Amino acid sequence: MGSSDACIEFNLTMAKQLPTFALLIWILPVLLHASSPRDPYQFFFEQTLGDLTEELEIARAAGKQGVFLFFEMDECPFCHRMKQTVLNQPEVQEYFRQHFQCLSMDIEGDIGIVDFAGEEITQKEFARKNRVRATPMMAFYDLQGNQIFKYTGAASGVQEFMWMGEFIVDQVYLQKDASGRNIRFARYKKMKKNKTL
Repeated sequence: MGSSDACIEFNLTMAKQLPTFALLIWILPVLLHASSPRDPYQFFFEQTLGDLTEELEIARAAGKQGVFLFFEMDECPFCHRMKQTVLNQPEVQEYFRQHFQCLSMDIEGDIGIVDFAGEEITQKEFARKNRVRATPMMAFYDLQGNQIFKYTGAASGVQEFMWMGEFIVDQVYLQKDASGRNIRFARYKKMKKNKTL
């Protein structure tokens, strides 16, 4: 076999692999973008004018289960870690935006808002009213504006935060354990880890 025969055979082999290679080149950017971290202020938190009664109406109209508030402050390293490692993940953003109207609340903010009862107060006063003592504090409110669950401190990671969302979406917080008490989130996490749920 001469060198021209070897070149033809090599070209035929390459030609057979070209569609696979072209598909890989075409789909690779899509795959990389799908799993790339995204800005939580653009993809997790909703834009708001600060009227929580309006946010409830939006959540109801969109068929969501309620409002999720992320209480934070500028100097909070745990808040920053949550935004850089959890709230920036596409799967988290998509799940939470599907089920909740997600908003950020500055516990030191002097910006005026309208709370769930229709009262005009500052973000700082609203945080105080909701007994935010440390940040981050994450709170879930039902479609009537009642706080149904709160969690103080950063989630350990994406999985724990997703479990928190599922805990609310699946209404596990309303379910009873064998002794007749409501299932707490710590118990739910243990059940998820042990795959007993």
